[in-house]
Amino acid sequence: MTQNSFGRDWMLFKASAQQNAKPLRNRASLHSGARAVPKSSFPKGVHRVRRKVVPGVRYHFYAWRGGPKFWEGTDPIPKDPEFYHAFPQCGTPVSPAEFLTAHLVDDYLSSASLPKAVPSRADIRTWLELFREEFGADPVAMFEERASRGEANNWRKKWLHSPKQHDMAGTHATRALNWAVEEGKLNKHHCHKLKKLYQSNRTEIIWSSGDIAQFNMHAPKWVKRILTAGCETGLRATDLVQVRMDQFEDTPHCKRLRFRTSRRGQIAYIPATSALEKLIAETP
Repeated sequence: MTQNSFGRDWMLFKASAQQNAKPLRNRASLHSGARAVPKSSFPKGVHRVRRKVVPGVRYHFYAWRGGPKFWEGTDPIPKDPEFYHAFPQCGTPVSPAEFLTAHLVDDYLSSASLPKAVPSRADIRTWLELFREEFGADPVAMFEERASRGEANNWRKKWLHSPKQHDMAGTHATRALNWAVEEGKLNKHHCHKLKKLYQSNRTEIIWSSGDIAQFNMHAPKWVKRILTAGCETGLRATDLVQVRMDQFEDTPHCKRLRFRTSRRGQIAYIPATSALEKLIAETP
């Protein structure tokens, strides 16, 4: 076979392969599975975010990048008329320079992401109002710059006299910024894992058996019951005062307390110790 004939045969083979080859799927089709997901059918400016969740995949739709979320679902291209009705209700895009930290605080405090417990909501509101006082007039986009970490740490120095308050200021500011990233209002921020000063050591703050015995030697009977109930259940004082006798249930092995805690709003099942069962039997 001559060199010319080899080259001619190779060109014929290459042309045949190109004719029979299957077209490659584009990145959009690989991203969503079997079919491409073009954005051309969306209203202009819609920003779609794909997130993996336990059941599968959900799509979050924002009026614009950094704008409010107006739709959420499993369909990458919603066909529900409500989708197209909800979009224009979001208003016009706000430039990064116009979206201020004060607006972020307002949006977060009015969102469904706040914890259910009333005390926790109050703490968050208190600290974010202080955060607003310091940075309210600044664009939220400033937190995308590395220098913003130093700005946040300088703000926290107001509470150097109280390490716990110093740490709480950073915790709640970071909470709001994390929410802003999740909601597409920020691309990123640099206030993750701010250094903490408070170190809790409660290993020595306990009631020994000798302390309890000495206390019970002098305390009235009704006060003894309070101490026993607290020691045997481990409940906070705010929860302990809500315990009722009808919240104790019989099980095949022992009694147990079925109680919804006030801080997290979750049901706790606390087995009754022998001391607690004796308390239940002796309490009028």
